[in-house]
Amino acid sequence: MKTNRKIIFCILIIAFFSFPGCGNLHFKNYGRIVPDNDVTNTFAGFQTDSNFNYYISGSDVYPTSILGLNKAYILDTDVWKEIEMTPKIFTELVTNMQIRLIECCLQYQQGYAILDNKGNKIGIWYSMLSGSIAVQMKGNNKVTIYPPSDTNEYKAYEGKLGRH
Repeated sequence: MKTNRKIIFCILIIAFFSFPGCGNLHFKNYGRIVPDNDVTNTFAGFQTDSNFNYYISGSDVYPTSILGLNKAYILDTDVWKEIEMTPKIFTELVTNMQIRLIECCLQYQQGYAILDNKGNKIGIWYSMLSGSIAVQMKGNNKVTIYPPSDTNEYKAYEGKLGRH
C-alpha cells in the first residue's frame, strides 16, 4: 500500500512540473549558476572587476566561496561578508583557497557565472566546495544568493589543519 502511494506521489510531482507553466511559475524568479571557464581563469589570474561588489563565505583567511555581484544589484542576505576588494586582498584570498585545497582535498576551484531569471549575467562565483547555490531575484534589483553549506568533509579537513 505504501509503495502505491509513493508511486502516485512521484507521478503527481512529475506531472506538475511537466505541464507548461506549472513548474515554471514556482521558479520564475530564480536565476542559476553555470560553470564558466572564463570566470575560472579570471579568478586564477587574480583579476578583479570594478563593476562588482565582492563577498566571501567561510573563513576570512580561507574562504570557501568568493562572490562578485554587479553593482547594479543589492545582495539581500546576511550570510555573505562584504569585502572591500583590492588586487592584493583578492590575490591573497584566491591563493589561500588554492593552498587549502592542495593541503586537504586535492580538488580545484571552479568559476561560475551567476545568471538572473532572464539569463543575464549578474555576477561571478568561485568556490572550493561543490554544490549549488540558490539565486532568487527580488524587486528593486535585489537578489538573494545563498552559498553552499560547508560540508562535514571540509570541516574535518579544517580541523586537521588547525585553521578556522
